[in-house]
Amino acid sequence: MIRFKILLIGILIMQLNFSCSEKFATNEMENNFTSEQIKDLKKIRDFFENQICGENKLDFGDCFRKIPHDSLYAYGIPFWKQIDFEKQKDLYNNISESTFNEIWEFCKTTYFKSGKVTRTVCSSNGDYQNYLTELGKMNPKIEKYAERLLSAGDWSSGNIHYQVFSDEKNFDLNNSDIQLILSIHYLTFNDQEKRNEKWNSE
Repeated sequence: MIRFKILLIGILIMQLNFSCSEKFATNEMENNFTSEQIKDLKKIRDFFENQICGENKLDFGDCFRKIPHDSLYAYGIPFWKQIDFEKQKDLYNNISESTFNEIWEFCKTTYFKSGKVTRTVCSSNGDYQNYLTELGKMNPKIEKYAERLLSAGDWSSGNIHYQVFSDEKNFDLNNSDIQLILSIHYLTFNDQEKRNEKWNSE
């Protein structure tokens, strides 16, 4: 009887730990992505979190809030420039091509002053866009973000950086959807800043 009680307590503790562990997938993710793609989305979020937290034992929201955003921007070094791009490319290799293609595609970018033509990541208008649109039905800020991304195909048109701190209702940093959106947003900026590849027309 005592052994049974001990076993029962052990099972209850395991279930409690499981239920208290983070549930990453949301209904909107499940409506737009496969289970394998959702695992990839979590890898993207986890990578971004690890990059912004470093050795700190903080969660996503605490890490993001502790970044000295204003002072870094004042010196022209926004925090996302500190993301290791080589590790970011390793991340790409550790997610499926289908997941990558639902978020990004490669576009041709021409710099008018220099005439340089490069290969740049831009919005793919895939299921990630559909996911944002669905989220936007319940979140007016994400609705505008999704509309701007759809019309321009570029993340800079929907910059949400300063809204994150002024509108905690619509940008709950403990919410998996918001964490994922911010992760993809800033990883895209980092990629666009650091990728240095010539456009290959073939």
